[in-house]
Amino acid sequence: MKIVNFTISKDHTKSFGIYKEEGIVDVGSHSGCRDINEFMARHSLSGLQRYADLPADLQLNDISFLPVIDRPGKIFGVGMNYAEKRKEFNETSDAPTLFVRFADSQVGHNGTIIKPASSEQFDYEGELAIIIGRTGRNISAENALDFVAGYSCYMDGSVRDWQHKWYTAGKNWPSTGAFGPWMVTPDEVGDPQNLSIKTWLNDRLVQDDTTASMIHTIPQMIAYISTFTQLSPGDVIMTGSPGGVGKTRVPPLFLHENDKIEVEIENIGRLTNLIQNAPLSEISHSKTAA
Repeated sequence: MKIVNFTISKDHTKSFGIYKEEGIVDVGSHSGCRDINEFMARHSLSGLQRYADLPADLQLNDISFLPVIDRPGKIFGVGMNYAEKRKEFNETSDAPTLFVRFADSQVGHNGTIIKPASSEQFDYEGELAIIIGRTGRNISAENALDFVAGYSCYMDGSVRDWQHKWYTAGKNWPSTGAFGPWMVTPDEVGDPQNLSIKTWLNDRLVQDDTTASMIHTIPQMIAYISTFTQLSPGDVIMTGSPGGVGKTRVPPLFLHENDKIEVEIENIGRLTNLIQNAPLSEISHSKTAA
């Protein structure tokens, strides 16, 4: 099942629904619960089954995609989690590397990603995202996948020249990441540790790996994070990016105005976004703040 988070173009009403070949079933309208986080907290995703056979209410051209989860309680990023990426950055630590993203740093499928005016090193990172569907704390690795509502694609845009001693400042500029196009339930994804993951920049393949190359597996990440914080429906974990990012290329390959960036993951889909420059006024604001 593919679950889409969106606004209806004609009246800007927010909702979510089930994407099928013939269109979208507007679950928000039928259920009276237009927020996917709230729906999962009340019913779990199994509650969607009652709407799966309804006729489509909307077509793709009737909606604008929101991030799969636009109101996440927490967004965790796992850094340096692919073997090739670790080699590129000379990473040697065995401990999971974590950072956080803010909700306003992400856009949906077909949304515009904003290159910060203060950056000359805006980089791409294609990632598999996990969406949590159940509340849990101290989750064992053996039971971890039972807490996953679904999977999606993430473009974890990185402002490299603002990643000084740590990642936070380089990950949280407004609209620098993308999340979509939809969430796919585990039954349709299969083994999440055996999926091809590719990133395309202007139709050029720049990242090509499989999730089997992760150093810390999905169950291990869920177990580790849930040791120090409670995971709740709608929380998101980005599982790391393969090698091939722009920072380590010779010459470097960064994102610029009008570039098209796409993240494609097997059994999930293809997330597509265009890059736009932030207004130059952003620079003067940042200098004033400094």
